[in-house]
This record gives sequence, C-alpha cells and structure tokens, in this order.
Amino acid sequence: MPATKMKTVRHSEQSLRTALISKNPALVSQYEKLDAAERRLMNEAFRPASDLFGPIVLHSQSDWIASHPEPPQGFEEFFSDPSRKTPSREKHSIYIQCIGSLGNTRIISEEYVKWLKGYCEAFFYGLTVKLLEPVPVSATQCAFRVNENTKNLQIHAGHILHFLKKKKPEDAFCIVGVTMIDLYPRDSWNFVFGQASLTDGVGIFSFARYGGDFYSSSYEGKVKAPQRPSSRDYSAFDSYYTPDVTSVLLLRSCKTLTHEIGHIFGLRHCQWLACLMQGSNHLEEADRRPLDLCPICLRKLQCAVGFNIVERYKALVRWIDDDSADTPRGTPKHGPDGNVNLPKPVEAFEEWREWIMKCLAVVQK
Repeated sequence: MPATKMKTVRHSEQSLRTALISKNPALVSQYEKLDAAERRLMNEAFRPASDLFGPIVLHSQSDWIASHPEPPQGFEEFFSDPSRKTPSREKHSIYIQCIGSLGNTRIISEEYVKWLKGYCEAFFYGLTVKLLEPVPVSATQCAFRVNENTKNLQIHAGHILHFLKKKKPEDAFCIVGVTMIDLYPRDSWNFVFGQASLTDGVGIFSFARYGGDFYSSSYEGKVKAPQRPSSRDYSAFDSYYTPDVTSVLLLRSCKTLTHEIGHIFGLRHCQWLACLMQGSNHLEEADRRPLDLCPICLRKLQCAVGFNIVERYKALVRWIDDDSADTPRGTPKHGPDGNVNLPKPVEAFEEWREWIMKCLAVVQK
C-alpha cells in the first residue's frame, strides 16, 4: 500500500499575527494591555522556530480540515461573534451529569467523574465545576438501539440533550452529560462522539469508543437486542459492560470534554496551529491533537473566562501531580477515614506536563 503523503498546513507569520492580535485598533490595544509575560508566550504563535506551537499536519484526505472546509476563526471573529455566550456572575458554573456508569464498580465510576471535574476546573480556571447526581439511562427516557456494525447499545444524543436542557440549574453556564455508552444522532447515522447545542449551553459526550476493547469481542453476548426498542425497556443497560479505566482512556476523555465545552464558549475548530480545538474525524486524528490550546485559542478562552495564564498552567500541573501516587494503577488506597482512594492514572499526561513546564518557563522568564 503506498504511504499517505502528509501535508503541513502553514500560515504566514503575518496571518498568524493577525489571527492572534487582529488589525482592529481596539483589539490591538486590548492585547497590548495584557501582561507582558503572557504576551511573550502568545507571540510564540508566529515565531517560526517555536518548539511550543507547531503547524497542523494532515495525515490523510479523511482528516477533518481536508474534508470539512470551514471559515477560519481568528480572535477578532471570535470576539465580535454576536451569538457567543460568556459566563456571568449569575451563570458561572459548568455542571457535569453522568449517565449510566463510567467504571465497572461504583467506586471507580465516582472517582472517574471526580477526576474529570478536577481537570475541567483547572482547564477552565476560575469557573466552578459541579457534579450532578449520576442517573441511569432510563431517567433520560431516550430512544436507543443496537448498532448493526458493533453490536453495541447506543443512546440517542438529541434526546439526551433535551433531558439535560430541562435539568439545567439556574447558575449554570452550561451542563454536559458524560457516558460510557455509544451515541447516535439520528437513525441514518452510524455513531457520534458527542453533540452540543451552543444556544442552550448543553452537550453530551460518550467515551465508549476510547476504551481499548470497544471493537473487540468483549461486548459479544453482553447485549440482548430489545424486541421493540420503542417499548422503553431499559433493562438492557443494567450492569452493561464498561471499559477498564486506563490512563489513555482518562486522557482521551479529558480531551473530548474540554474540546466540546470549548465550542460552548464559542471557540470554533482551530485551523491555525496544532491545537486541542482542531476538528477530528476519527480516533487516530483525535489522538494526534495536543491536550492544550494554541495561543490564538488560548486568547479566546482567556477573554471569555478571564484567567491568569500562569495560574491556569499551575493548576493543570497540580491536577496531574495530585493523588498520582506511585501505587500500581487501579489499586485502591484506604484513606485515614476508611474511604477508598483510587490513584489517578496520569502516566499518559507526562509528556504534556513537560510541555506546560516549558510554557511556564517562557512566561516566568
């Protein structure tokens, strides 16, 4: 088979500078008022030799940018987007709603959603992240089916969004559902990783396909196809198989969650530099995306949330370092109060931690 020719998406220094700073005098002046150290980091965007922010590399024609032409969004387009929603004093919280179990025991499930909460608090530094009580699939009253290809259960993403919209608390900037059950958006579609409504501030994301054994026989025989899916008999989901919680699964989950919540803030798919906000058509492409934002998207998020970049990076490093004791993965530790603590599996985050330290070194020169 011939090797796929990789293509690098390179923008001129001038177009990257305009995307980051803009040519609008008011936005240029806003940029110049930023902390000098923060500007030093963001200016890495248009330094051709930067080892922090590189160009996007397309591996095949099926990659997102090649197959989804979209107008690029610089800071100015983001800032002046009339439909963009920004957190306010009254609506300052991100809510996470777990649907079904996230792990094969209650303790793993509870710890997993706590790790996701902590990660979101560091990533969207300055906002409050709250957990809602987990609910079974039956509580959502969604349609479901067995996927013809994978033979796995799937739940209807649009119905879940409708359920979340009704549950959205008063102080919520947004509410996002997370599940280990595969999603489909409509009957004609095979599957979707997630779906969000920006106007309603709701999203649903599935981590099912991020487990190492989703496509293998682990699921065979686990699913009894309902005779009539419309009969709303949700017993098929009782003790439904969940993947083993690994460091890679946690990393992929954190990546998807922050990418999709980024959309709710009005960040569109990034086409400037390698960035968390790049679109992805398949898992290999999603895995190639970095965990963090390029300077252009970082400026957008900072404008929406108002964090200090150094404090945000430090919070992300703390999340990686906290609780990741040298206990073998998945071995529960008993705390002094008798509660069980699972060590957070953060091995897959180590390379990213080193990258953040390099960014901190630039900012703290």
